[in-house]
Amino acid sequence: MFVRWSGQAIVEEERRQLPGYRDAVVRHFEAPEAVDTRFYEVRAKSVLNGVPEASRMPFRWTVNPYRGCSHACAYCMEGDTHVLLADGRNRKLRDLEVGEAIVGTARHGRYRRYVATRVLAKWSSIREAHEIELADGIRIVASEDHRFLTSRGWKHVTGAEQGRPRRPHLTRGGRLLGPGGHAEAPEHDLEYRLGYLCGMVRGDADLASYSYERVGRAYGDVHRFRLALTDIEALDRAERFLRLSGVGTSRSEFLAATGADRQMFAIRNSSAGGVERIRQLTAWPQIPTTSWLKGFLGGIFDAEGGSSYGVVRISSTDPLIIAWIVRGLELLGFAHRMEPQRDKLNVVRLLGGSASTWRSERTPIRTSGSRAATS
Repeated sequence: MFVRWSGQAIVEEERRQLPGYRDAVVRHFEAPEAVDTRFYEVRAKSVLNGVPEASRMPFRWTVNPYRGCSHACAYCMEGDTHVLLADGRNRKLRDLEVGEAIVGTARHGRYRRYVATRVLAKWSSIREAHEIELADGIRIVASEDHRFLTSRGWKHVTGAEQGRPRRPHLTRGGRLLGPGGHAEAPEHDLEYRLGYLCGMVRGDADLASYSYERVGRAYGDVHRFRLALTDIEALDRAERFLRLSGVGTSRSEFLAATGADRQMFAIRNSSAGGVERIRQLTAWPQIPTTSWLKGFLGGIFDAEGGSSYGVVRISSTDPLIIAWIVRGLELLGFAHRMEPQRDKLNVVRLLGGSASTWRSERTPIRTSGSRAATS
């Protein structure tokens, strides 16, 4: 704890000494991230320490609330640890920035729920690290003071049942709570972009060429591509993938927001070359790659999918699209089933609950100590 009074201002020649505690200072330093706080490191044997009688301090005891890092952070993990962002994506801890929205928890009555929260501070340190191995094979690297949320409350990585190091800590058989492991986001390479466009355009776009006679015109050929969505992020993605493949589009409002209906925007291309190019980009492959399948499932989900109470479903009236959805899920190892058909609408449901989507619970097996850099 650092408190400063105007009467204790330190002149330049005394900057390396603590006022009233001249002989006890081990070292002095200033940290840019500490908001102009001046740090003095002193030797202390306990939390409460008596001030020497000769000291000019107006108090007789000092409080040393921190042991180790003066930030006293409750979260100290390896920089490569993935953190769940509020928008559903994930990012490595070392890459987070102050102000970013991430997923945290808050207690509501008897239950704890996920909430969006923001990063308030960020720094790195080199600490003794421990590897926590979970029942499903996932390994987490954290410092001994990091706290995990378990089914029995918050627990440190290490601790003891009695004595000075006594504190709640992880033990074999305990259960961790949280979103669980994260899969690496797929790379948006050429195959992924082609798969995404195939799923999106075939699932929700209007792509057609036709002819009709018009008075005053020699040719009545019409070419049309239109993709209208309320999901602006998906529309941006489709527009960007088309542009990278040489197809430009124009954007305009398709439907205005009315009542409970959200505003809808559309991208368009009305050229013969552009429409033909889109047909080529969205053709079914003879031998799909893993990246293409990931892109196709992402595109068809953005076009025709949804999630309700943690259940993911994708629907279509086109049997060929359903067949490709099933093929992709099988090849990528996702359990699924077909729900009863409703008015020619086929629905594929992803099975496995949170284990296939968020992996909401983990079970720790053991912890082991090592030396590593944590953030």
